[in-house]
Amino acid sequence: MTTPTPTDRVRLRLKPEGPHSGYVDGAWWPRSADLTTEIPDLLAALETRIGPVDRVLYKLSEWAHAPAKLPVGTRRIRLDGYRIQPPHTVEVLGFNRNRVVLLVVPPDASPAHAESTMSDAAAPVRTTTIDA
Repeated sequence: MTTPTPTDRVRLRLKPEGPHSGYVDGAWWPRSADLTTEIPDLLAALETRIGPVDRVLYKLSEWAHAPAKLPVGTRRIRLDGYRIQPPHTVEVLGFNRNRVVLLVVPPDASPAHAESTMSDAAAPVRTTTIDA
């Protein structure tokens, strides 16, 4: 039996790499509202896309309390919570200035709703706003 890798455990859908289209680059369906538990696997899955991660921006009211810095592997990642962060999003910033903005599907969403939302958010030509 093989041990699942972080990319196997994270529920993530990304648009194909290419010209930016729309506000989000894909969607993430975390299993809980505990950012410190959820973020390590997400960052591991995103490193192939944006390189080493420096910061994660999130909306304060949507997650349990998180520290300002979180040890992930050999690094400490900045977790910056804001009241004005667009709702249901996280923004992941790499050291090399690459970034990914993800629509966050609520952990308690039904599988059917989550799959539909994630597919829509990851559609290559999707240009709608987060509210849509």
